[in-house]
Amino acid sequence: MRLPNFSFEKRLWQKGFKAVAGLDEVGRGSFAGPVVAGCVVFPQNCRIPKEIIINDSKKVSPQKRKLAQKWVKENALAWGVGEVSAAVIDRIGMAKASQMAFRRAVKNASRRLGKRIDFLLIDAYFIPYVRGLPMRRKRARKAPNLKDAKARQLAIVGGDEKSISIAAASIIAKVYRDNLMERLGKRPHYQKYGWITNKGYGTLKHRQAIKKYGLTRFHRKSFARAVLS
Repeated sequence: MRLPNFSFEKRLWQKGFKAVAGLDEVGRGSFAGPVVAGCVVFPQNCRIPKEIIINDSKKVSPQKRKLAQKWVKENALAWGVGEVSAAVIDRIGMAKASQMAFRRAVKNASRRLGKRIDFLLIDAYFIPYVRGLPMRRKRARKAPNLKDAKARQLAIVGGDEKSISIAAASIIAKVYRDNLMERLGKRPHYQKYGWITNKGYGTLKHRQAIKKYGLTRFHRKSFARAVLS
C-alpha cells in the first residue's frame, strides 16, 4: 500500500515556511452530527515509526486510527480540531459550514503552536478568510479575500493520500467525530438510530429509524428530508 509522504511539506520547508499545516474534514455526507475538520503541523525532522499508519482515515482500521491519532498528538508541533453543528449546517449550508470548521481547526492549532501558521495544505479546495494567515504584502493593508488566501494555501486533489500532514488531520478529525457520535449513540433516546456503528451516516437502519421515530436535534434536517423524500 502506497502511503502519503512529506514531499509537499519538504518543498515548503525549503522555501522558508516553518509552520506548514495539513487540513482535512470528515462527516460531510452524514445525516446526523457535526462536520469536523482537523489541522496538524509536523516538525521538519519528523520520523514516523513503521507501526504507525498515517493515511486517508477511511483506509485505516479503527484500532490503527486510534494508535495513529495518539502518536500524532504526542509528536506533532501542534494539532487542532474544529466542529460545526448540524443546526448551523442547516442554516448556512455545507460548503460554508466546512470552511467554518477548517478555520476553527486552524485557530485551535495556532493556539497550541503559540504563533500563526505559515502555510496550509488542504484536501481539494481553498479556505477563504483564514484569520492570521499571512497575506501578500501588497494587499496587507486591505481586507483579506480569496485571492490573498491562495497565496499561502495549496489545494491537493486526493491530498489525504499524498500528504502526511493532510492524512494526519483526517485521522485526528475522524477519531474525534467517531468518539462524539458513539457517545451520543449511547444515550437511551438515540440508541435506536445506530450512531454507535453508523456514526450518523445514512445506512438502511438509520433511514428506517428516521422514518419511524422522526428527526432529532442532532440530525441535519436539510440532508435527511431531501434523501428520505
